[in-house]
Amino acid sequence: MQLPVDIKAVIDEALDIDEARHTALSVSVYLDDSAPNDLQAHVRQAFASASPHARVSLTYLDGRPFAPFEGDDMSVIVAGLNEKVGAYAEELRAAGVPVMVVTTLPSIVFELAAQQGHPIPSGDVAAPKPPVPALPADRRGADAAERPVEPFVLDDEAVASLDERMGGWVIETCREKRLAFALAFPFARKPLSLEAVNTTALQNAGVGLLVIIPGADLPVMTLNQAKMLLMVAAAYGEELNLERVKELAALVGGAFACRAVARQIVAFVPGLGWAVKAAIGYAGTVAMGRAAIQYYEDGATLSTLAQVVAEARDKVVRAAAGRAASTARATGARAVAGVRERASGAAASARSVAAKRISSGKAR
Repeated sequence: MQLPVDIKAVIDEALDIDEARHTALSVSVYLDDSAPNDLQAHVRQAFASASPHARVSLTYLDGRPFAPFEGDDMSVIVAGLNEKVGAYAEELRAAGVPVMVVTTLPSIVFELAAQQGHPIPSGDVAAPKPPVPALPADRRGADAAERPVEPFVLDDEAVASLDERMGGWVIETCREKRLAFALAFPFARKPLSLEAVNTTALQNAGVGLLVIIPGADLPVMTLNQAKMLLMVAAAYGEELNLERVKELAALVGGAFACRAVARQIVAFVPGLGWAVKAAIGYAGTVAMGRAAIQYYEDGATLSTLAQVVAEARDKVVRAAAGRAASTARATGARAVAGVRERASGAAASARSVAAKRISSGKAR
């Protein structure tokens, strides 16, 4: 199967991804023994790495002299009721070491640090999303300002939100080594993947907005999406080799469906075709990127990818048809019907093309 990009060239350009696998990382985790046990256990597990290039040290904050290691790429304080947490964090920052304070007692930790004269920047605190209190129907709304009880219970939902926030902090703060961190620590993989998806979606929206030559946007958007898939694959520890071609075939097949719809409906929104192309370039890339993330989260089987890509593709097709119909409504009912009919036909045709591409990819 011939894709509209040079796959070998894309992989060659991703050599920095392979280099990230061998990048040395140094992390110090400081455990406040007054922090809840479930939180301490979770953070210790989150920073347990099988990578031989990641050094993770554990230190208890038990009153002994505190000495930051200036060679660290980052540090973590697992905070409870220790009044010195703010001072420790300030000392780490002064030593040039980024510090993330992880807690299930965010309000208390903030207050203790501020009272001691060492406030902690809000962006450096990672805590689970506050639980929604279960209130009787007659009290809902009136007690919306009530503070959730701390410490937050680390149930599955809280763990997921805490991992997302820890991973987001790592990716944002340790940008030069963010891929190395994702390869070493699984909780950073989805945040890095989502960053790649969002960045690529914005790029493709710009391509749809600026490229006016019919069909000229296809190779550029496809190249961007191919690089996006390789980044997502790398974040989940997948080897970057020609086996990725099958995955690219499924992903690009779904992307073709989105762009086919864009081409078909542009004619029905005079003067706003650029907006439709940009919107579909963005939404289609987000949908395909999230499909790839779901694919790797679920265990990376090609049949799974085909299914999630098809679901993402159909969602974008429906949304695009609805958007165009709404825009065209101003020109009359005939235009609305035309948009919907043309979008429906384009979607059916694109599904056939996508299925052939995926089938061709499986045969390789």
